[in-house]
Amino acid sequence: MRKYFTKKKIVGQTALFKSKTDGNELKKRLRQWQHSRSWARLICEAEKMWTLESKELKRLGAMELIQLQNEMPFNVRRRVNFWLVKYSGATRLED
Repeated sequence: MRKYFTKKKIVGQTALFKSKTDGNELKKRLRQWQHSRSWARLICEAEKMWTLESKELKRLGAMELIQLQNEMPFNVRRRVNFWLVKYSGATRLED
């Protein structure tokens, strides 16, 4: 016994595929995630300079950290704070 598919069933199956806008939204969220993670990693690298013995390197690390905080966009600070917690960073950013 054969089953015949109607147009209604075929149309219903196409809804399972994701649209192009869903893919664009996913790419946008991935970029935001990577962007905020990169900021947090840079901050943690600047913090590591504080543990060095050289006074000049500590000063350089502090200057780098201040510059990073000034350059960072306000809309990513909450996400960067999240990554700083994950990376055990000492710095926290104000919103």
